[in-house]
Amino acid sequence: MNAPSGIPRPRPPRRRPLRRALVAVVATLGLSAALATAATAPANASAPAPPSGWSQVFLDDFNGAAGSGVNTSDWQYDTGTSYPGGAANWGTGEVESMTSSTNNVALDGNGDLLITPRRDASGNWTSGRIETTRTDFQPPTGGKLRVEARIQMPNVTGDAAAGYWPAFWMLGAPFRGNYQNWPGVGELDIMENVNGLNKTWATMHCGTSPGGPCNETTGLGNSTACPNTTCQSGFHTYTTEWDRSVSPEAIRFYVDGVNYQTVTANQVDATTWANATNHGFFVILNVAMGGGFPGAFGGGPTGATDPGHPMVVDYVQVLQSGGSGGGTPPPGNRDAYSPIQAESYDGQSGIGTETTTDTGGGQDIGYIANGDWASYKGVNFGSTAATQFYARVASGAASGVSGLVQVRLDSPTSPPIGSFSVANTGGWQSWQTIPANIGPATGTHDVYLTFASGQPADFVNVNWFDFGH
Repeated sequence: MNAPSGIPRPRPPRRRPLRRALVAVVATLGLSAALATAATAPANASAPAPPSGWSQVFLDDFNGAAGSGVNTSDWQYDTGTSYPGGAANWGTGEVESMTSSTNNVALDGNGDLLITPRRDASGNWTSGRIETTRTDFQPPTGGKLRVEARIQMPNVTGDAAAGYWPAFWMLGAPFRGNYQNWPGVGELDIMENVNGLNKTWATMHCGTSPGGPCNETTGLGNSTACPNTTCQSGFHTYTTEWDRSVSPEAIRFYVDGVNYQTVTANQVDATTWANATNHGFFVILNVAMGGGFPGAFGGGPTGATDPGHPMVVDYVQVLQSGGSGGGTPPPGNRDAYSPIQAESYDGQSGIGTETTTDTGGGQDIGYIANGDWASYKGVNFGSTAATQFYARVASGAASGVSGLVQVRLDSPTSPPIGSFSVANTGGWQSWQTIPANIGPATGTHDVYLTFASGQPADFVNVNWFDFGH
C-alpha cells in the first residue's frame, strides 16, 4: 500500500543493504476478453480456467461455511498495528487494529471472502489483513506470472466512506521477517482505493525513500475509473502480469482487461530493478482505515464514516506461463548431488538475496539470523543414501556471533538430519565450502535449511549447497 507524496513511510535502518528492484507485467493475447468476462460473472463465480499455455500455481475461491475463517494453509493473519519490530501503524499512519476475528475476516458461505472494518462504541476501529503463506510467486526465467483477483470494493461513498482504504497488493519475499527493507525489496499495488472514490490505483514501489528512483513515497503509479459499473457498486477483476519474456521486463496493471499502468525495467537503474524483482513475492488483501493515502484525498475516518462495509473477494488466482529454463525446477527435478543455488528457494522466512562475488557470480541468500529458513522442493537423493552435506557459506558476523546451518527433510520443524556451525569467515563475501555428516537420505524430499543462533544478529550467507555419499 503506497503512502502519498509528502507523507513519509517510516523505515528503521536496514541490517545490511539489500539489492533488488520491482516487478514487471505484460498483456497476453485474450487477456482483455477473459477479464471482461470475469468482471461480469455472478458474484460467487469460480476463477476462470487458465488460458492455453498458462498453468495455475495458486487459487483460493473462498468456498466454505458462512462465518468461517480463511484456510490457514494458504493464508496467515496480520494482527495488531504493525509487524513485529516493524513501523508503527503498518508504516502508513492508518488507525485500525487488525484482527483474526471472523467479525473482520470471514467467508460468506457463497464463495466470497469479506474483510469488514468495524468501529466499537469507543470509536476504535478494527479490520482485517491477510497474506499468502507462500512467498515464491515470480515468473520463470523468460516466462510470465499473472496475479489476479475479482473484487467488489466496500460499497460506500461520500462522507460515509471517509478513511476507507481497501487494497490487493504484493510485497517482495525478503520483507517477511525483516520488515525494515521497504521499498527496496519491491511492492506491487494491484488495486488500491480510498474514500469511496470511483478509482483504482496501481503502483510499483522500489528504490529508496523518500525520493529515489521510484519517487517515494508516491511510487510509480497511475489511476483510472472502473469500467461499466463503479468500483463500489460492482465486481471488477484486478490483475498484474510480470513478463520476463520481453526486454526490457515490464509490469502491467489491468482492471477488467484494460491496461492503465505499465512499469518497465529501463525506467529505473539496473540495481534498483534487480533489488526489487529478483526474488519471489507474497500477496496481501486488507482494508485499512485512515492513514496517509486517504489523508491526501480529504482524510478520515470521521464521525460521519459508516463502518461495516466489507471488501468482497470472489477469488485470488496466480498463473504462470512459458519460460526458457533457468528458474526453479519443478518438484522432483532437483538433483541432490549437483549444486542447488540457495536463491532458488521455493519458500523462506526472514531471508534476503543479494549479488555475490563468489566464483560463478549470481546471487546468494543472506541477512540470515536465528529462526530463519529456506525450502527447496523435490530434491531427489536416489536409492543410494546421501550421508554428506556441503554448503558454500560466508560470514562477516561480529566476534562471538555464530550459529548453526541445519538440514531438515519435509518440514522446517522436523529433527535435523545434520548441521554445522559457522562464525566469521573474514567477510560477508569471503566464501568457504563446509562439509557436514548427515543421517542417510534416500528418495525425494523437500529440503529445509534452517538457521539457529544464540544471538539475534545475522550470522551467515549461503551461495549454494549439495549432498554426497
